Amino acid sequence: MKLFENKIALVVGGTSGIGKATALAFAREGAKVVVAGRREAQGNAVVQEIEALGGEAIFVQTDVANDSQVNSLVGQAVSKFGKIDAVFNNAGVEGEMGKGLHESTQAGFDQIFDINVRGLVNVHRATVNAMLKTGGGAIVNTSSVGGHVGFPGAALYAASKFAVEGLTKTSALELAKSGIRVNTVAPGAIETEMIDRAFGEDLSYIQSLHPIGRVGKPEEVAEAVLFLASEKASFITGASLLIDGGMSAG
Repeated sequence: MKLFENKIALVVGGTSGIGKATALAFAREGAKVVVAGRREAQGNAVVQEIEALGGEAIFVQTDVANDSQVNSLVGQAVSKFGKIDAVFNNAGVEGEMGKGLHESTQAGFDQIFDINVRGLVNVHRATVNAMLKTGGGAIVNTSSVGGHVGFPGAALYAASKFAVEGLTKTSALELAKSGIRVNTVAPGAIETEMIDRAFGEDLSYIQSLHPIGRVGKPEEVAEAVLFLASEKASFITGASLLIDGGMSAG
């Protein structure tokens, strides 16, 4: 039996990168998948890939900063599949990189916190309320190595990820007896569009920060997400799993 047979997985921020890899991984392990994100063409393409694998999926265009859209997303997921068992709360932006905190802008602050924090809370609220009606489940939030250590030139991004860590630990305690587990994955640099935007084509510097000597692959993060969302991690809640090639160990 596959790991998520007869389970429903919601992947927010699922149109590319880590989110896409995780949506495909859930499908390979038997889950029916709800893919959410802002980019319709890319979201529909992910659904087509899942269907090509023999899986079942839908795409719901969603801006996570808009709570009414998030509520509609969860409503459509439950209407289509009856429940939500696993949530990958993955929508995020990097914002203005390479600037000191004293050089940051209000617009940059609003962009990062609207998506990385407000959006995460909106998804958490809506999905938990749905899960409480159907017996529980698992939520995995996307943090970052930048939610564990200082990150010069990315203070607002790091602050948003420290917030994700705090929200995760607190909600894990709040929900510990309800049948809902809440954890984070905290990636280092991963081969995604975000890394391309942040560092350009030359990744030699960012690679040098990882003792393993390379950046990670989206599929490597996806495997960690599936573990935390599965019954194999049934005694794990409030944890943050670093997937950073040793970056935080130094």
